[in-house]
Amino acid sequence: MINVIKDIWDSIRALPLWVQIWVFVILVPVNFATIFFLGEPNGVLIACLAIVGILPNVFFIFWERGFSKIMALSHIIFWIPLVAFISVTYANFESGPFATFCIILFTVDLISLVFDIKDGLAWFKGDRAVVRP
Repeated sequence: MINVIKDIWDSIRALPLWVQIWVFVILVPVNFATIFFLGEPNGVLIACLAIVGILPNVFFIFWERGFSKIMALSHIIFWIPLVAFISVTYANFESGPFATFCIILFTVDLISLVFDIKDGLAWFKGDRAVVRP
């Protein structure tokens, strides 16, 4: 198990610094912050789509012992409906912290989807490499 964790850590550290910052300082925290808004209208749905878009990647990371383009697939499957839902229902949100947070979530996940669609297509075309140092 220690070798698996070392391989995963080495894979993380082999990612470009901007990707590490994007994933661990922005992307994951913003999507998991949805749990603070469960009591808002549609808060549970938004949290489920946001978090379920990330959770399968824990399996992929351990399965492959690192990061690869397959991780884009769960984002694509769950975050396209998430950003679509936010975009069509945003006008119904009351102004305040939840509405502001939804703009942030929408923006972060939309930016991620730009990269994810590219990576997902590359994975389907055969790019199955795991990031290694």
